[in-house]
Formats: sequence, structure tokens, C-alpha cells
Amino acid sequence: MSDTPTIAVLGLGAMGHAFAANLLASNMTVRLWNRTRARGEDLEAKGAALCDTPSEAVKGAQVVLTMLPDMETTRDVLLDSGRALEAMPEGATLLQMGTLGVEPTETLMNAVQQQRPDIVFIDAPVSGTKAPAEKAQVLVLASGERDRSPHIDAVFGAISKGARWLGEAGAGSRMKLVVNAWLIEMMQGIAESARLAERLGFSTDDFWSVLDGGPLAAPYVKAKLDMIKSGNFDAQMALEWGLKDARLALQAAGDQPMPGLERIESLWTEADENGLSKEDIAGIYRWLEK
Repeated sequence: MSDTPTIAVLGLGAMGHAFAANLLASNMTVRLWNRTRARGEDLEAKGAALCDTPSEAVKGAQVVLTMLPDMETTRDVLLDSGRALEAMPEGATLLQMGTLGVEPTETLMNAVQQQRPDIVFIDAPVSGTKAPAEKAQVLVLASGERDRSPHIDAVFGAISKGARWLGEAGAGSRMKLVVNAWLIEMMQGIAESARLAERLGFSTDDFWSVLDGGPLAAPYVKAKLDMIKSGNFDAQMALEWGLKDARLALQAAGDQPMPGLERIESLWTEADENGLSKEDIAGIYRWLEK
């Protein structure tokens, strides 16, 4: 195998597009597929091969990176109409980076094992949103047989600030739900606290000035307070995807009570159904007015 692998990226949403751009910047050979072809045209101009079908994109790729919105789409692209799994080279790595949930990830792993036991399945969602992804500053929550995938460290080096290896494949998806449950509840807390500050006569700058330099001054809090201050809710993480992840976390929790997340899921569902689905999750601040 070449020292500079060929990578196929299936799915060019905000995160997949950022990953593909960073792989190109690292001088890797990159093949692309997206349902809406126009999403990849700027990367094609930078040297990527933009393909018409998933099965075409994966030909000759040592690593196939999937960043698709849900299990239904991922299954269709890999196993059903897209037939990408069938077309992958012998011994290639399937790097699944979407947030699919616990049981769907296990179902996908089993299907890959049954149909293509030669394929190395790496389960590796990320902690981070659009802006960190564009700067290769996300953290990869990696799981699977690292030693069977000779190019995986180079790929992670191109698209992230590092990888936290968590064990057998599937552990990455489980940790992703823990991280996103915390993120969602933190975002709700930021929005409610910003509303309370406003009610009591303080600005978001006043609020941050008290937090700054102390143990509560997370950079994420500052970024979301700045978004609230500006009134610009262009999505880093769209509310519709935050809501999807909240539901996946609740499903994974089973009979473990999560009353806070349950209430947030209900509130975010209302916001999603009333036009905020494409806004950043910080847009829940606006919904609290209602």
C-alpha cells in the first residue's frame, strides 16, 4: 500500500466537507460522493475526484469515510442502492463517523462482518462541530481494530487534533451519545441563563465577564454567548441534528431516568416544528421568548 492512501468520503455535509478539504490539504488522494453533487464541486476544483455513485467513489480506496446523517441513509449508501460495501477493495477500512446511535451501529457492524469479513470496521464519531472540523480541531472518539488499519492514524492526523481510542468497535458511538447529551443540556443551560441575565438587567458580555478566568469559563460557552449576542444563528450544529442526538441518547439510556434531557427533547421538538430546525442549537434562546 502507498504511504499516501486514497480516501473515499461519502457524505459532504458540513462535517464531511470539512474532512475532505483537510484530507486534500494533507496531499492525500480523495474521492468523493454526495447525493447533491454540487456540494463537492469546490473540492473537485482542488483536485478531488467527484463521483456519480458511492460504488464508483470507493473503488481503489484504502479508507472509506462515511459521514451520513442517520442509519437509514448509511445503510442505503453502503448496503442497498449505493452498493458501496460490495465495491470496496479487499482489506480496506470502513471508517464510520456519523452519529447513528448504539443499536444501529451494532447492526451495521454485524452486517459488514457478515457480508465483508475482510473489511476493517472503525467506529469513530467526533466531538466537535463545523468550525473546529474546518480547522482540523475535532477530537475523534475512535474504536475498533486500530492495528489492522495501517492508514488510520494518518487520516485522523489530517482531520482532527487527535483520537481517543476507547476499545472495541461500537465504543466510540456510545461515548458520542454521552458527550452530546452533556452538550445539549449545556446549551439549554446557556440559553436559559442568558435569558435570566437579560431579565435581571445584564448583557451576555456581563455574564461572560463573571465566568471568564474561572472554572465555568468553557470556550464553548463563550462561543454560544457570542452567537446569542450577535443574533446570527447560522448552524455550527443545526437544531434538527441536536434533536436527533438527544433522541438517540434517550433511546440508549433505556430505563435510566434522564428527566432533564427528556424535557429538552420536548422543547426542542417544538422549536424544530416551528421553523428553527436549520438554525444552530443556540437558536433555542430565541424559542424561549415564546
